[in-house]
This record gives sequence, C-alpha cells and structure tokens, in this order.
Amino acid sequence: MQAPLPKIFLIIIAAFIFSCNTKDNKKSDAKKQVVTVSILPQRTFVEKIAGNDFKVNVLLPPGASPAAFTLLPSQLKDIAQSELWFRAGYIGFEYSWKEKIEQANMDMKVVDLSEGLSLIASEQQPGGAVPLRGINPHTWMSPPLVKKMALKISEELSALNPGKKAVYDNNYHEFAEELDHIDNIIKRGLEGFQGRKFIMFHPSLAYYAREYGLKEYSLEPGGKQPTPQRMAGLVKMAKEEGISVIYIQSDLDREQARVFAEEIDGEIVQIWPLNPEWGKNLMDITEKLIANFQ
Repeated sequence: MQAPLPKIFLIIIAAFIFSCNTKDNKKSDAKKQVVTVSILPQRTFVEKIAGNDFKVNVLLPPGASPAAFTLLPSQLKDIAQSELWFRAGYIGFEYSWKEKIEQANMDMKVVDLSEGLSLIASEQQPGGAVPLRGINPHTWMSPPLVKKMALKISEELSALNPGKKAVYDNNYHEFAEELDHIDNIIKRGLEGFQGRKFIMFHPSLAYYAREYGLKEYSLEPGGKQPTPQRMAGLVKMAKEEGISVIYIQSDLDREQARVFAEEIDGEIVQIWPLNPEWGKNLMDITEKLIANFQ
C-alpha cells in the first residue's frame, strides 16, 4: 500500500494548483472587453445581463464612501481599456472626476443610466422643472427604474458583443421577471403602511419611498450637512409621530446620527444602498422598515 504524501507536499500541490488557476483567470480576464461602472449594484446589473463576458471595473470599491472618492492610479489602467462607462447619473464623484476619467480614455463611450428616468429633485423648481444639479442619485433603489436601466445596459452590451445579442436579450427578460417579482413582494409587504414616515440621515431611499407610498425625511436634504433647525424640526416630528429609529448608510459617519437618536430616545439602524447583493439587500431593507413600522 502506497504511503500517504506528507502534509507539506499536499500544501505545496494545492498552492501550485491555486496559482495556476489564478494565472488562467488573469489570462481570461485579459482577453475580455472592459466595462466601467460607478457603483457595485451596477456591476450586478451588468453581470445579470452578460454573465462573465466582460471584465467589470467598479470605480467605487466595497466599503468606500462616495463622499471621499479618490481615483486611484491603478484604476486608470482599467479605465484606459474600457469600451464604455455606465454612469449612475448624479453621484457627486461622477461630476468631480468626470473630466479626469474621460481624459484617461477619450474613445470610451459614456452612458448615463439616469436618462429617461423620472428623477427626484431635492428642491423643485418653478413650474415643476427639474434642475441640472440637486438631483437625488439613488435611482437603483427602485426595481421599476432598474428595469429601465437594465434594458439600456442590455442594448449597449449587445452593441459591444453582437454575437451574444440573443443571449443578452433573454437574460434581460429573465432579470426583468426577477425585478417584477421583487417589486410585487415589496408591495405586498408594505400594504397597510402607505403614507408612513421614516427618517434617513442621507436621502438614500427617496425613489424606494416614492415607489411604495412611503414618506422619507432626511437630515441631509440634497446631501447637504444638517442644520440645527433641520435637526430640531425632525426631532419634533419624530416625537409627534412616535418614530424611534434613524436609518443611516453604513459608509457614513455615525456621530450626528447618534446625537439625533439620543434626542428621540431611539436607535440607529444601518443599511447599505451600495450592496452588490442588490435584490437581497432591497428585501432586507423592506424587512427593517416593516419591523419598525409595527
């Protein structure tokens, strides 16, 4: 009977196999067309349509705050190789770094996924006009709006890879059905809570709230730092409405939210709008809202 290999040899063999697989994956990625997206949920949408056909470069890495975004030199290489950039539309760093990003690749097509959507302005203009700035960017928190974005993504990826158009069309329709399913589950879950108010530190759930008949109040309207008057007004409203929770993005500073929570004798509940597990994340947010409405 052959003696078993010493443990050290098994470790060396395993490391060799892992190294080979890693090299193969890098070679495979090197052959793929590159697509740049601004945020993690967009990568999820691209992969729902095209699977692993493209290398997806995400500008804002996991755990990073959009407010503190800095373009890294290592990202410029992927931008330089990108065929197109899917913008979310109105995220602050997309404006402040737009020129630098586009200069890194003058041939890269820029696709604004917010075009054609019904947008929410932080301050409505006379006659109902939507201003160029001051737009709430969190459109991806609404399944019906994601459905429209996904169609545009499908069309653009099909143009890049015409041989897979039929596959991408089919994947889009499957994703659209998934989005309808999520939309219906959330609607059923929030039945009976129409008109209910909740407080967010940053207005991340404006489109979600509009979609499902809720009322979001934010300490940072338009993404601006909360004023003492704003804080005092929302503390008063929270006490009158019996609201004992403030929701905050996990990538934002908790200090002002902590002060607000103390003022209403309540608690902080974290959410992560940039979670790449988009569908599960929306369900989790819904469950948290329902739990605190009851």
